[in-house]
Amino acid sequence: MRLTGSTVSARDFPTNRGGLCQKGWTSAELLSTPARLTSPLLRRDGRLHPVSWDTALDFVANTLRDLRASSGADSVAVFGGGGLTNEKAYLLGKFARVALGTAQIDYNGRFCMSSAAAAGTRAFGLDRGMPFPVTDLAASDAILLVGANPAETMPPFTQHLAGARLIVVDPRRTATAERADLHLRPRPGTDVALALGILHAVVADGHLAKDYVDERTSGFDAAWRVAAAWWPERVERVTGVPANDQHRAADMLAQAGSAHVLTGRGTEQHATGTDSVSAWINLALALGLPGRPGSGYGCLTGQGNGQGGREHGQKADQLPGYRKITDPAAREHVAGVWGVPAESLPGPGRSAYELLDSLGDGPKALLVFGSNILVSAPRSAHVADRLSTLDLLVVADFVLSETAAAADVVFPVTQWAEEAGTMTNLEGRVLLREPAVTPPDGVRGDLELLRELAIRLGQPAERFPADPEVVFDELRRAAAGGPADYSGVTYQRLRAGEALHWPVPGTDHPGSPRVFLDRFAHPDGRARFAAVDHTGPAEPADAEFPLLATTGRVLQHYQSGAQTRLVAELTEAEPEVFVQVHPDTAARAGLADGGYATVSSRRGRTRAKVRCDATMRLDTVFLPFHFPGAQRANLITNPALDPHSRMPEFKVCAVRLAAA
Repeated sequence: MRLTGSTVSARDFPTNRGGLCQKGWTSAELLSTPARLTSPLLRRDGRLHPVSWDTALDFVANTLRDLRASSGADSVAVFGGGGLTNEKAYLLGKFARVALGTAQIDYNGRFCMSSAAAAGTRAFGLDRGMPFPVTDLAASDAILLVGANPAETMPPFTQHLAGARLIVVDPRRTATAERADLHLRPRPGTDVALALGILHAVVADGHLAKDYVDERTSGFDAAWRVAAAWWPERVERVTGVPANDQHRAADMLAQAGSAHVLTGRGTEQHATGTDSVSAWINLALALGLPGRPGSGYGCLTGQGNGQGGREHGQKADQLPGYRKITDPAAREHVAGVWGVPAESLPGPGRSAYELLDSLGDGPKALLVFGSNILVSAPRSAHVADRLSTLDLLVVADFVLSETAAAADVVFPVTQWAEEAGTMTNLEGRVLLREPAVTPPDGVRGDLELLRELAIRLGQPAERFPADPEVVFDELRRAAAGGPADYSGVTYQRLRAGEALHWPVPGTDHPGSPRVFLDRFAHPDGRARFAAVDHTGPAEPADAEFPLLATTGRVLQHYQSGAQTRLVAELTEAEPEVFVQVHPDTAARAGLADGGYATVSSRRGRTRAKVRCDATMRLDTVFLPFHFPGAQRANLITNPALDPHSRMPEFKVCAVRLAAA
């Protein structure tokens, strides 16, 4: 790593200070895993066989050309990933809309941060997950952490929380909650009610930052009319969180010299996820935190490039620079960079789950980059059925994930240590990743794959460059003037060690580490309260399915587990799915610790090892979502969608337990 032109220790990098978790220090094993793909695979007679790159590329291009000719451009769909570099996300969006002409492109970030993005845009006029450097947290006196377990999901981050009084909102007694000064344990699906109760306590106890609210926000009166009806004692009956603890949380935040509110997947992945995040933002605004030096609101990123991955065009409704695809001026600008007529660009397509649900009846071909949807999508048995109806399924990956194993064509592509590209971290800082090792023979980069397909589909070669720096220079031009303006970011500046947080609207601009100090991004410069109310989960518990299941991660595994399950140390530590349950709840279902249970919902069932834990709520069970086949937690999850973000309700569904 280089900073300001001199070689320094990785511990000088501020975000993680050189720290790694167990996943990080074992990740190099993937570079030489025996499971590595080194040849394209083509399905013949029901089996995948190695073929040459030209054979696989020609087959895919010819099939796509035929489908488009017979069924139209939207008969082909593209599914991307939040782990792709900015360059890949950008070129993938361009490939879909120019080479394929399809509107049907979305990505797995829709399952990750879309509710926080929608809520942040609604409140602040701009979605940058953490609009301040992560190092600001070290000086915070109090931090409210909602629906996140960084002690297991991103351990190096926890060093920034060490100096603050920590309030954790989570139904489970997680490793993060163990460190908290105050742990609030709401019933799953009741986050909005809890946020309203704490907001009520802030106002009733005299903590409202009235000058800030008057000078820097709008919409408080409408939001308060809702919160006024949610006094803490009423909230206690709905959430199970004691009224005294709600008042205590309000006091801890209000009396701190500096404070932060941070949200994560646990409060987002609901059919009311956008309103849930908005409710926590309302609380932060009432306390006068966003845009105040040393305080603020932020959202923790879920995937490796969760921020950058949603900024440059692989999302159904967006163009590069975080522009809206429905904005005529945005279409003209981006089309000009791409050298195509603006009217040739398709409009918005379907969101991720809606896209997967439409396969076969709508799109007849799907190209997947950086995602393992057979494990990660909700109602995954139904998604598997939809995939089976396709005329063509193409997957680009470096190992044979569960989705790749079901494909008609698999392309072996480079992985993190073998390629250059930029990522944008949780604080909006653009980072350059340079190759450390040479990829195996037979492996190509995703950019080269897209280029070769585009040429075969009739595009001029110069329109789809494969060099990451060339692609990034084009991305800069496409993003210029947009909300996520990268025009002033260059590989040269990043190699010199400059800390560039977007927006960076010129090569002489220093970047924007703290974006809301002077004004928010709405035209009037004010942040907006949202008048949101509690409605509860889309699927409450009932007599047939009396428990609530929630899902999440464990320390040793990442996302669908396609990579981490190949690392012996990680698999030995956490080899299979488990269901975490209170001993009394287990006993009522005839289950014993260490035995196996069937966890059933209205959509399916999964088999899991019983892990009794006396800290669990009696009405709640937990399953990690990293495991394949009959162990998929997403066999049971609910695809009910948030009306604003189109995020599925991963975090709560009604289930029952039985002995397996």
